[in-house]
Amino acid sequence: MLDITIDKDQPAAEFYADLTSSAAALVDGEPDAIANMANVAALIWQYVPGLNWAGFYRVIDSELVLGPFQGKTACIRIAIGAGVCGAAAATGDVQRVADVHAFPGHIACDADSRSELVVPVMKDGKVIAVLDLDSPLPDRFTPADEAGMTALVGAITNNLG
Repeated sequence: MLDITIDKDQPAAEFYADLTSSAAALVDGEPDAIANMANVAALIWQYVPGLNWAGFYRVIDSELVLGPFQGKTACIRIAIGAGVCGAAAATGDVQRVADVHAFPGHIACDADSRSELVVPVMKDGKVIAVLDLDSPLPDRFTPADEAGMTALVGAITNNLG
């Protein structure tokens, strides 16, 4: 059991460095991808303010399938290319959306969500999962959040699949 304490009020770069090192420590030596996704989703939920959902969708048989998460119940399956998560999976690019209602084809799993950040998890040149963060706040996610979550995913990718 790790005793994790992260100062939520520190500058974004330091916050994300601490969050990333904590996530890496959580998954270190654990080969089970589902267990690792569960712990990382819980860590993000505990420390990142302004979220109403944090979790993973896994690529299984050419679609996204719900993985470990924190928040309200969610869509179980998402077609690659559909919605914000599907766009991230199809392109391999981070999707940072200030207003999900303006995103073409947005899938409203939670009507309270207003903004979203989706980071693809890439392994051997292929998307194997996406980290999905939703917020009830419009324009919640900043470039610093995008950079921080991208670094976090990069640090733990080998333990996610």
